[in-house]
Amino acid sequence: AKRVKGRKRHLVVDTLGLMIMVIVHRADIDERRGGRYLLLRIASRIADFARLRVFFADQGYGGPNMREWVSSTFPRWGWRLEIINKIYKKVFVALPKRWIVERTFGWFNLYRRLSKDYELSTKSAETMIQITMIHIMLKKLSK
Repeated sequence: AKRVKGRKRHLVVDTLGLMIMVIVHRADIDERRGGRYLLLRIASRIADFARLRVFFADQGYGGPNMREWVSSTFPRWGWRLEIINKIYKKVFVALPKRWIVERTFGWFNLYRRLSKDYELSTKSAETMIQITMIHIMLKKLSK
């Protein structure tokens, strides 16, 4: 049930759901490749994110060799990828750790500019997500 057609958004958030890094790209790139782009972007700014150790992701990022790629590409920092598998029940169950990033995407849907694909370039889409997250964080600070 994607709301933004033609684009994929990948986020790294902290335990509060506040954004650490975002990447937006074409929809024809799969999740694993998008996740690799995102981790490489974080690694390029490792001084800002030296405390990161474990990344939780859903099943779309968990293809063959993805965990091995993370541990072999970033051995100095000891990064680890953990895949959160779906729980197959007839009732709704919030998946552990995954609901945090889903809540952040829900916050984005409250902003009209992010609910549809208004941006022409992926760079401007990333910028609008960053501006929206700044607004969300300022609202949370003012409470």
